Amino acid sequence: MLSSKGRGPVAPIVDPIARGANAVGLTPNVMTVIGTIAAVTASVVLIPMGHLFAAALLAGVFTAFDMIDGTMARLRGGGTKFGAVLDASCDRITDGALFAAIFWWLAYSYDASAPLLVACLTVLIGSQTISYVKARAEASGFTVSGGLIERPERLILGLVGIGLQGLGVPYAIDVAIWLLAVGTVCTVVQRVLIVAKQPGAQDTIAPPEGA
Repeated sequence: MLSSKGRGPVAPIVDPIARGANAVGLTPNVMTVIGTIAAVTASVVLIPMGHLFAAALLAGVFTAFDMIDGTMARLRGGGTKFGAVLDASCDRITDGALFAAIFWWLAYSYDASAPLLVACLTVLIGSQTISYVKARAEASGFTVSGGLIERPERLILGLVGIGLQGLGVPYAIDVAIWLLAVGTVCTVVQRVLIVAKQPGAQDTIAPPEGA
């Protein structure tokens, strides 16, 4: 929902940073890797240790590099196919690390109930599935966009949930995880239905080699 609308309001902040990064010789791909390593480190180190607010703050800042690298590419006249693949792959790593770290903390520090742990695993698996449906559909020539819970909503809810929990707000992470679990399942179904309704969706394809 926010993917197509969220960049406008932050452009006055992101654009100067992107211009500065380009000016000092950084490339969009380097910025992608730096942001990924930093965000993953913040998640897998700080969350299991219980530093939830710091983790939310730092992971949020470093995840914003995803907007900076794209803006850097735009200012350079466009990105590359490899850059798009690298960016999408790093997004999956960042998301997986965040929710795996949250699951770890829920299981070993929060004494979470079994349903909450299942909900967190649903978010972890479903978030990857949402992105895969889009990628696989586009590889088959379909167009898939939108959905109830896309990456911006997923990150906002996840980071706000652990951040508020770190500040002492009771059940903040519970609410965030359950909202994400329900929204994630709905979004997977939404995207599959989008593909199913497009012209050519029922066309026969050749079997895979060796079948």
